[in-house]
Amino acid sequence: MTRLLPAIAATTLLIGGGALYLNSQAGSDVLPLAAQAQEADAQGDQAEAGAESVEITEMTMGNPDADVQVIEYASFTCPHCQSFHETVFPDLKADYIDTDKIEFVYREVYFDRPGLWASMVARCGGEMRFFGIVDMLYDNQRDWVQGEPAEIADNLRGIGRKAGLNNEQLDACLTDGAKAQELVSWFEQNAEENGIESTPSFVINGETYSNMSYEDFSGILDEQLGE
Repeated sequence: MTRLLPAIAATTLLIGGGALYLNSQAGSDVLPLAAQAQEADAQGDQAEAGAESVEITEMTMGNPDADVQVIEYASFTCPHCQSFHETVFPDLKADYIDTDKIEFVYREVYFDRPGLWASMVARCGGEMRFFGIVDMLYDNQRDWVQGEPAEIADNLRGIGRKAGLNNEQLDACLTDGAKAQELVSWFEQNAEENGIESTPSFVINGETYSNMSYEDFSGILDEQLGE
């Protein structure tokens, strides 16, 4: 897969200025950022070479020993992902995750820098706060994605504070260049492995699916579970 955002870590979260690129068409297709990524490839390679080794935590819910694993690939700036989390995910969680029938894994996709910033704020709270912040990001997506880059960053800080994080914690997370670079590399590796080209996408026991209704989702899961 083409490297999508190799310059993100090189320009790491300069949230006070307007020089950052902001993709105004944060839709469901991963591929349009490829041309932008190629322009910044040399800068991204330099940052990658100097980046520290950072471990990325896999964010999971449900039963880690379940026979069925569902991996969601989603972007915090994707309206289709917001719709899925508003209309499908609550039933999926109630019927399959909370009942320990499946293991659910959430993996972020980065269309743009705001999506990366949102991911870093969500991960700033650690595993205990992650999914709560994910809910807040989707519930308020139409509000925090509006404005100039500095405004968006401030909006995300506000969400972080509502989740119980303080300014010092948020500053540390949002200026962690090594973490930003490793998150992008981690996403690229996973997306290539699973053939992810759009969001939301789902990998159910190794097979990749595109966005679907709850009825279709539950049908696939029931078949996998033998129900």
